[in-house]
Amino acid sequence: MRELAYYEAKLEALSEIMADERVHLMGGSFLSLSPRRTLFQKIVQRYPERVVSPPISELGFCGLAIGAAMAGLRPVVDLSTGSFIYEAWPQVVNEAANAFYMSGGQTRAPVVFHILHGIRGQGAAQHSHSPQAMLWNCPGLEIVLPSSPKDVKGLLKSAVESPNPTIFVDHVQLFEIRGPVPEGDLVIPFGQAEVKRQGKDVTVIATSLEVQRSLNVADQLAREGIQVEVVDPRTVAPLDFATLLASVEKTGRVVIVDQCHKSCGIAAELAARIAEEGFDKLKAPIRRVTAPDVPIPFSPPLEEFVTPTEPRIIEAIRSVLR
Repeated sequence: MRELAYYEAKLEALSEIMADERVHLMGGSFLSLSPRRTLFQKIVQRYPERVVSPPISELGFCGLAIGAAMAGLRPVVDLSTGSFIYEAWPQVVNEAANAFYMSGGQTRAPVVFHILHGIRGQGAAQHSHSPQAMLWNCPGLEIVLPSSPKDVKGLLKSAVESPNPTIFVDHVQLFEIRGPVPEGDLVIPFGQAEVKRQGKDVTVIATSLEVQRSLNVADQLAREGIQVEVVDPRTVAPLDFATLLASVEKTGRVVIVDQCHKSCGIAAELAARIAEEGFDKLKAPIRRVTAPDVPIPFSPPLEEFVTPTEPRIIEAIRSVLR
């Protein structure tokens, strides 16, 4: 077991994935900013014939990748900022997602679309989107939300092996997070949630960066004798709802933390399912900690106000324990 930064584990996965000659990388840098970009360049230099930097036309190059996937390749497409996937919406949600169903199972599109979602620090309204809830509303797509170095490596390798189109949702503020990563090959199957921390008083279901914030909150509240159980779905399509519901049954209280907007977001859907299937297990109303239904502001104080921060998570936990 080694301790790696999130970006190091991600690069390691990309390097191992490229051993498969069907895999082609397209667009961006997969790691956003230097100096991490220079590390990605080592992969580019090793496989120059299978790393493509296309013109900035998301609709065009996503269509190209989908066609290549249908023809037998395994493209990994970096769209960078999450909102850029809106430019490729017809290709992603109306072509890739529908190919298997509309061909009666004769055609598959095993392409990975990589995006950086969420409130990243002065990204403002056009660069702070979390489109995973919108994409979850489109059957046919697998949606992955890693939160740790181990998960980003294992889930990225599963994404490339999947026969289905996959949305791989990263958060730039996770890149420097460090954690243990097993030696050797690591593949984490989709549809397996993980209990990141055991607790008996309240369940916190969190995704992506909010898992790390929730773990910090759990550490803080443990000093007061409050035992918080933190559960990470890791993928929402497919969703391991059984693990989530088992935790809710154990604690009787649940807080859901996610950076999508409150209406029709990831937290809204999880809350609805828990209310449908586990209402009799609840000792208190479900609480959601999300971005409110407003565009994300550029102003740092206003951005902080709308972010699902640790103080907001703590307040929600205290409210369900009262």
